[in-house]
Amino acid sequence: MFGRQLLVLSQNVKRESGKKVQTGNINAAKTIADVIRTCLGPRAMMKMLLDPMGGIVMTNDGNAILREIQVQHPAAKSMIEISRTQDEEVGDGTTSVIILAGEMLAVAEQFLEQQIHPTVVISAYRKALDDAINILKEISTPVDVNNREMMLKIIHSAINTKAISRWADLACTIALDAVKTVQFEDNGRKEIDIKKYAKVEKIPGGILEDSSVLQGVMLNKDVTHPRMRRHIKNPRIVLMDCSLEYKKGESQTELEIIREEDFSRVLQMEEEYIQQICEDIVRVKPDVVFTEKGISDLAQHYLMKANITAIRRIRKTDNNRIARACGARIVSRTDELREDDVGTGAGLFEIKKIGDEYFTFVTDCKDPKACTIVLRGASKDILAEVERNLQDAMQVCRNVLLDPHLVPGGGATEMAVAHALTEKSKSMTGVEQWPYRAVAQALEVIARTLIQNCGASTIRVLTSLRAKHTQEGCQSWGVNGETGVLTDMKEMGIWDPLAVKLQTYKTAVETAILLLRIDDIVSGQKKKQSDGSSSSMPGPENTNE
Repeated sequence: MFGRQLLVLSQNVKRESGKKVQTGNINAAKTIADVIRTCLGPRAMMKMLLDPMGGIVMTNDGNAILREIQVQHPAAKSMIEISRTQDEEVGDGTTSVIILAGEMLAVAEQFLEQQIHPTVVISAYRKALDDAINILKEISTPVDVNNREMMLKIIHSAINTKAISRWADLACTIALDAVKTVQFEDNGRKEIDIKKYAKVEKIPGGILEDSSVLQGVMLNKDVTHPRMRRHIKNPRIVLMDCSLEYKKGESQTELEIIREEDFSRVLQMEEEYIQQICEDIVRVKPDVVFTEKGISDLAQHYLMKANITAIRRIRKTDNNRIARACGARIVSRTDELREDDVGTGAGLFEIKKIGDEYFTFVTDCKDPKACTIVLRGASKDILAEVERNLQDAMQVCRNVLLDPHLVPGGGATEMAVAHALTEKSKSMTGVEQWPYRAVAQALEVIARTLIQNCGASTIRVLTSLRAKHTQEGCQSWGVNGETGVLTDMKEMGIWDPLAVKLQTYKTAVETAILLLRIDDIVSGQKKKQSDGSSSSMPGPENTNE
């Protein structure tokens, strides 16, 4: 009884536990961090990735790179997940958060080797995170969001590390104007929805300097009838989400006609129905009609006779944007159209031909709460990268408007927090002080990576930066990412929003804690089962993907 081996898990299941798992997780996290370590700072390198469909992605945005990478290890997958969280939550700091999380785990490795229990390390990390958050709030400075120059500086520091940095001034103004346009206050609650109301339209061709923010909306559509007007000043706009066609049956509809007159009566009813719809629309005297569904030829004819321009099959999101820009209401039935549903906020409706395609512009709006950013550029790859960079810039601007506090950039904040944590750890007793101090050490990785990426001497610069932070009033000293020299970030005007830094620290430490907690990985291997059961089936591997 005692000599026989007892099998609890299925034979196909692979199980790893204990030290091996923890070391594996830490190595996976370090590998992911190493992939994008060179993407930090103004001297950042780009990565070129081939996606499974054969398309190319060229970027130095942490989230965009990790999104394209296919990984096998579960710990590496959770690392990739945190960069996505960071991107959705605050939009910036995707690279920093991965590097920090990787470093937090790397410094924990020595404690596990010294047989310190993971829970001790975790509780020290938690304490350090709480203290770091308090220190961040102490060193943060409030900012006046109406000071345009200051806002541009903040966005500038976010864009400096991106591929778009050559056109930084243009990009900053575009981002700030777009966010200010979309900003919307309702009962004292600020709402800034960039995703829905600040649409980026990419048009290949031209040069980047031609990009701009429209005081209104642009669509990739043309008029439905060639004789309709393509240039209208102060248009009255009607938005609909119903079709201007005769209603067809959902599935097969059979109509039995005995007499010939009945057939012509049926056709007449269709025409009368469309005429009625068009009369309802003409009644409110619009100049332009946008609808999300189709417009039949007969309806086009009636609308053209009434000198109304019609545009069909626009996206629902575009319809919402036009509504916010010109003050119209989207109507679902033509017989419910009223005067106050008509949008009169737009100053100009025109259709231009750019390249081979026609684009509809609804611009010069009086008080637009939605906008379109038109990007021009040489190729699709460049445009995609510029769009990613702009999204980051707009998110940074949004964060500052929602939480107007700043902390110095360029690794200065990390060094200041690291110094404060090291000082604090000296007053602690017991084993916890070592992992606590290790968090401070891990934070220095940001400054270290900045120095490495611009080719300066890491040890020399980092030591002098540590020494600088021991002096009073030098909390804003960091690394100049271009040259690798110590500089005061206040003078250089490099600032990060507090919201981004807080989120970065929280996410990085939480992930490190999560991965340190794991001591067992059980992975079920499906392929062996399918090989045995479906040997006659072609390609059993594909059935499990």
